[in-house]
Amino acid sequence: MAGHRLSKKRRHIAVATGAAVAAVGAVVAAQTSMAATTWPAQKTFTGRAFDTCTAPSLAAMKAWNTGFYGAAAVYVGGKNRGCAQPNLTASWVKSVSATGWKLIPIYVGAQPPCQTSANPEKLTASTAASLGVADATDAVARASALGMKAGSPIFLDMEPYDVTNKACNDAVLTYVRSFTKTLRAKTYRGGFYGFTSSSAKAIATATDRTDLPGNLWYALWDKQNTTTADWPWGAGQYTDHSRGHQYLVNSKETRGGYTLTVDQDAWDGPVALVG
Repeated sequence: MAGHRLSKKRRHIAVATGAAVAAVGAVVAAQTSMAATTWPAQKTFTGRAFDTCTAPSLAAMKAWNTGFYGAAAVYVGGKNRGCAQPNLTASWVKSVSATGWKLIPIYVGAQPPCQTSANPEKLTASTAASLGVADATDAVARASALGMKAGSPIFLDMEPYDVTNKACNDAVLTYVRSFTKTLRAKTYRGGFYGFTSSSAKAIATATDRTDLPGNLWYALWDKQNTTTADWPWGAGQYTDHSRGHQYLVNSKETRGGYTLTVDQDAWDGPVALVG
């Protein structure tokens, strides 16, 4: 997924597992602590999912509805989104959902100040909190316009960066907390996509859990279709259908006469509420 929203040259970044940390109980509690009348019941999916840069055509999605994949991730917005989305409309969302597909919304938000690549939107220590509010507000507006209702997750996409750079990491965490808190205020569930060697590690190992997302999608390209066997952190973290694992990238596949290049994901987590 890394190359889907940023430059292709950054696609193959070495990924290593982070050190295990003590189990953090009730990670999802912040996502579900409001009254049941406020929060719609979470919809989850367990099985294979794929993500690809541009949402495929409706015809391709129908052809790919063979049972091998059950969910597809789509880029709903963000200034750092790497591809145009001519197919991604409210009508498309309604149609593919009607055929049985589950959808995973991704938002490519501001990227870290210490990240080496040039991006249209980068956060700084002074702008992290305000950008988190602005980007989450935009993410909700875009997801809602596509027919992804309140109660849906929105996964914030954060590319690799030097997590040992404390100032940079602190700014990222401020941004993520602001983004997630704003989502929650608008009754959308927080999710995060990142790498086990850096961005996902920063979230999973943060000692202060305040306002961190309750769902974690980790990139570890080990070709293992699992969200448990290679989970690199505490076994008690992100349980209860709160994990995704991107395990293979740039897989060129043909189904029903339609060829797509996708990343493969093991999914045991929330999906969009549509309809």
